[in-house]
Amino acid sequence: MATHNEQHPNTPGGQLFCRSALLPQGWRSDVLLRWNADGDLTEVTPDSAPGDAPLAAGAVIPGMPNLHSHAFQRAMAGLTETMGSPTDSFWSWRTLMYRFAQRLQPQHLEAIARHLYIEMLKAGYTSVCEFHYLHHAPGGVAYDDPAELSLRVMQASQDAGIGMTLLPVLYQYGGFGSAAPLEHQARFISSPQWMLDLRARLQQALPENGMRRYGVAPHSLRAVDADGLAQLVASLRAQPGGADAPIHIHIAEQTREVDDCLAWCGKRPVQLLLSQQQLDARWCLVHATHMSDDEYAAVAQSGAVVGLCPTTEANLGDGIIDAQRLLADGANWGVGSDSNIAINVRSELRLLEYGQRLHHRRRNVLASQAAPAVADRLFTQAVAGGALATGRRVAGLAAGQRADFVVLDGDDINLADRAPEQLLSALVFCEHEGNPVRDVHVGGRRVVADGRHALEEGARAAYRATVSELLKD
Repeated sequence: MATHNEQHPNTPGGQLFCRSALLPQGWRSDVLLRWNADGDLTEVTPDSAPGDAPLAAGAVIPGMPNLHSHAFQRAMAGLTETMGSPTDSFWSWRTLMYRFAQRLQPQHLEAIARHLYIEMLKAGYTSVCEFHYLHHAPGGVAYDDPAELSLRVMQASQDAGIGMTLLPVLYQYGGFGSAAPLEHQARFISSPQWMLDLRARLQQALPENGMRRYGVAPHSLRAVDADGLAQLVASLRAQPGGADAPIHIHIAEQTREVDDCLAWCGKRPVQLLLSQQQLDARWCLVHATHMSDDEYAAVAQSGAVVGLCPTTEANLGDGIIDAQRLLADGANWGVGSDSNIAINVRSELRLLEYGQRLHHRRRNVLASQAAPAVADRLFTQAVAGGALATGRRVAGLAAGQRADFVVLDGDDINLADRAPEQLLSALVFCEHEGNPVRDVHVGGRRVVADGRHALEEGARAAYRATVSELLKD
């Protein structure tokens, strides 16, 4: 059982002077940042004098929220890249993933997640939404503490120092029409009431604070029925802290999912969800790759966040969302690392744009007349949408938000001597020989200094030992 100690207590407030910083309204010069002992920004003032504030070693940008992660899948990266059938797809990958999940023990999950979250911090992610569906022991046997695996994830996030939105997943069925679960899904299966009891247990063990939040995640419409979804949402809203808690759901990721939903009820997945629930900015629709024109318009109007995971979606052969339409409609959206085959904010944004270029056969597809720099538009919108998905105050460098920010390496060969308005373009669209992230602050606490995390060596050794054990025949 994890000890669940607080590893990173609040530290006294601090300050930093930034020659260049990306604020919600754009790049500004000579920005003074100040934050309090709780890790909240109290002052973000451009055109300031440094006074006695230390000088940032490079340009400063907001930390990126990672709105979708399955931590344990990091340890299986590269294990499914050999053809098993000429028709390999998401569905054959899912079978292999289920088999891998059966081997995981609590200590494995904690070691994988700790190392992963350190990787995320070093990449510039300062928050993560963990879509957590491993609840029981292999075979579906209950742990003495139902929160055992959830608390392991929370311990890993605390050790690393990353902001966490934990989303325990409700998984009831194996397919549309309340199909019986598969054998390999036994570790995931629960009920709405079990999920709500779990959330209450987590609140008791580790109450919500500036660094952590608890939502829920109905896995998908094929895994949760209408009654279960309604019970989960209504009861969540009645729980302490549940009125504005985030709700995430996989939806319309695969064309087969859309076809199966149509065959079952005559509606597409997003259309069905809209008919069952009143969506708003507390909802995150993960993937939403295959939507009709009416669905794009309705989702944008609802205010729900669309969770895009371009690297995983490409790896699984999901398809390409019409991101041009998504942005044109003014929808909220953000990015996630999902299966964690890549931990790279820059590659997610780059692939999002490149997928549109390949489809439309032109350049700078996701720019606009008002925002002609693609990288600046994508980065700023992803921070804003990702913050909504976390349910936390991480929407950028502004007073009242968390002091979550990244100091870029001012000596990076591909960033040095660039004007501020060129920095994000160079960051996103230029491959770097090293990591351009120098320092990372979360809640005002510097968790990455000069490109290194204090716990990375021990976390790497534990991760390597874990993977070695999991890969034994």
